Amino acid sequence: MSNTVELSQPAVAITGAGSGLGRAVAIKLAAKGYRVFGTARSETDAADLEKSSAGNAAVTLADITDQGAVTAWVGKVSDELGERGLDVLISNAGTLTPGPLEVIPLDDIRREFEVNVFGALAVINGFLPALRRSRGRIVQIGAMTGRLPVPFDGPSSASKAAFEALADVYRTELQPFGIAFVMVQAGNMRTGGPVKTAAALKRIADVMTDEQRALYGHAFGKFTDSLNNMQNAGLSAEESADRVIELVEQEPPPIRAALGDDAEQILRLVREQSDTELDALRLQLIGLGDA
Repeated sequence: MSNTVELSQPAVAITGAGSGLGRAVAIKLAAKGYRVFGTARSETDAADLEKSSAGNAAVTLADITDQGAVTAWVGKVSDELGERGLDVLISNAGTLTPGPLEVIPLDDIRREFEVNVFGALAVINGFLPALRRSRGRIVQIGAMTGRLPVPFDGPSSASKAAFEALADVYRTELQPFGIAFVMVQAGNMRTGGPVKTAAALKRIADVMTDEQRALYGHAFGKFTDSLNNMQNAGLSAEESADRVIELVEQEPPPIRAALGDDAEQILRLVREQSDTELDALRLQLIGLGDA
């Protein structure tokens, strides 16, 4: 590939590109002619993405909670792009720690914030010089639970809510530099998440004491069934990726955008309903309220 062709290609960096939504977005953007730079957590995932993208995605093994790894990846990508800069950053890496807040170890909650908040901050801040050069765009993958936190999803909901606030701050701080910030509020997706979620749910259920199981076992079981059903009925990786790519390319860039019909509906109800009504909705969503 000639340097002229490379310079004319839009460049995108994607965290969590080794699986799920990130992988699907990376493959589709590579097929559209983007220069794709991604992170993955395993050599197998990295090799699979590079093969599936016909070698058009450059994948680096990196844990976004490791500042040294983030600095090295950002530096490598920024050096390769040079004065042209980075057109799009898709901040997609995330984790889920379900369970009753009384039961989840604090270290697990801290880990959730390290990935979903502090890791994302490290990546965004690292790429800002390259984004300034191109007057680029940041697409942050959040969740509808950032606006409607639900029981037994406290750490994830709280971390997503934190980024709703950070998105507003970033958007206004970066506006003078021509950098857009798009907050994606995702609903349920079948992007590899259901398998990981089932494992996370089992982990917390297995470590409950008898007393905790007596207090929360029934309700947590309802939540588990409801969450698994909602995720399995969610958007496929392909459908989700198509919507994200629309937001990557939409002009003018939206400030916030729902991903999925369920997210559209939930976000509308958040705007329209009272706190009491939303509490009833929270219970309904986890199988403990009236349909």
